[in-house]
Amino acid sequence: MALVACPTGSIGFTQRHDARIGIDAFPMHISENVYFCGFTSEASFGGWSYLIVRPKNEGGNVLIDSPRFATQLVKQIDSMGGVSKMLLTHKDDIAAHESFHKRFGTSRMMHKDDGAVRLGIENVINGSDPVQLDEDLLVIPTPGHTRGHVVFLYKGKFLFTGDHLAWSPTRRALTAFRSVAWYSWPEQIRSMEKLLAYDFQWVLPGHGDMHHDSESNMRRHLENCVAWMKTR
Repeated sequence: MALVACPTGSIGFTQRHDARIGIDAFPMHISENVYFCGFTSEASFGGWSYLIVRPKNEGGNVLIDSPRFATQLVKQIDSMGGVSKMLLTHKDDIAAHESFHKRFGTSRMMHKDDGAVRLGIENVINGSDPVQLDEDLLVIPTPGHTRGHVVFLYKGKFLFTGDHLAWSPTRRALTAFRSVAWYSWPEQIRSMEKLLAYDFQWVLPGHGDMHHDSESNMRRHLENCVAWMKTR
């Protein structure tokens, strides 16, 4: 799975293995109807992407950020219902968005401040207010890493955080990355404080580790993260 997911094909092996085992493992089930796509792309710096599988009458499948447009992955996603919507957290992790749009007729969404208009994105987010996409999906603008960064909250449970927020297994804490706050670290702190208004149980990042915990523990971790960021 690591060999298949590697964005630069840099992982090898000294014994013969059946690569199909790793290929067929993706999209990898995380919880409920949420999957990790694997097949990370060098074009998005190895950023992770996720698939939400939903019936057509509930809006269809949703791809969060872009994996590689690898034939094997595309076939798997097609067999799972294709991609109705593609939600892009920020400009760094768009990779093969155009290929998915052409293959599945996917409607894409991205914030104006990250170049959505220039990229020909169909649905452009503007401003700093949250946007309710449908009953289960909420867009929350979180500028900091980039000017137009957003996160997506699904079912009030799964928070897809792009490059805004991740889990640090070393510190055993939620964390952010000041060294890549390309737009503004103070603004990213304010964006992090904004997330305290929401409940969630999963942090599913583009970089860093996933994490699952109770809503109360996640809130505590987020409060600690904000306090830690203010000391950096």
